[in-house]
Amino acid sequence: MFHPPERFKKMPPSNVQSRLQLAIGFTFFIFCAELFGGFWANSLALIGDAGHMFMDAFALSLSWFALKISDQPATSTKTFGYHRMEIFAALANGLLIFAMAAAILYHAVLRFQHPQEVQGLAVIVVAVLGLLTNIAVIFLLKDSVKLHSHDLNIKSAFWHVLGDSVASVGVIVSGLIIYFKGWFIADAVMGVAICGLLFWGARSLIGDAWHILLEGVPKGVSLEDVEKALVAIPEVRDVHELHIWCICSNIYALSAHALVNDQKVNQMEPLLIKIEAALKSQFNISHSTIQFESNPCGQVEALCEMKH
Repeated sequence: MFHPPERFKKMPPSNVQSRLQLAIGFTFFIFCAELFGGFWANSLALIGDAGHMFMDAFALSLSWFALKISDQPATSTKTFGYHRMEIFAALANGLLIFAMAAAILYHAVLRFQHPQEVQGLAVIVVAVLGLLTNIAVIFLLKDSVKLHSHDLNIKSAFWHVLGDSVASVGVIVSGLIIYFKGWFIADAVMGVAICGLLFWGARSLIGDAWHILLEGVPKGVSLEDVEKALVAIPEVRDVHELHIWCICSNIYALSAHALVNDQKVNQMEPLLIKIEAALKSQFNISHSTIQFESNPCGQVEALCEMKH
């Protein structure tokens, strides 16, 4: 009978999920308000900020989804569980945001050529509402970020909201310029600036998701550093067939062959514990598979080439 590893078994629920749900509700409400307000006020800056708010809502949803899906136990056909669903969702989100930013940018260029009237007061009111919501979400999540400092999803969602707060301030400034000066071009300028933020966020999401789907080495982890750390353990003479990849954004895995002195199997246990501790403490690699060898094999380099 299949017994999934402990780290992939069902985890106890956390109040972090309930906080994320509240944050998602607030953020999605403001997204709808800014989108409606943007069309009503004829403001590209407000519509652009709504797009950025949508990105925040999706980032928060992704964090909640990652925590929720990690509660699902591994099965005999999904031995790593459903963690990677998070990555497919991130890729889809990145593509959607990229398309949204391109559409806003297109209309912004048209408005540079033919400026249109914008309701400055409506822009200010809706943008202030968005800023206040972002501040509330920041305070709602700050304790969760401290409690789960290892979780890249929660961290990225927090910084998404923080970045959107800056964008909301920019929209308020453009609304004030329009209201007091009547310079409608300020809306198009702010719309282009927010498009830049959307493109940057989309590029980051797509790039990170693509890297993980290609089973790339986790960001911040060096293959050479891992090899050196393992070889630095006195009992390990050499490391080869070394592979490091991401199961999802915050679960790293490794497999390797370790050349050691010939000894009994029960004598390997302390060494395996030492290797796993080094991988976890130095590189946050929580899932490792080590094959011990007592005789050098033909492959002497750490990185091996795999034929298709």
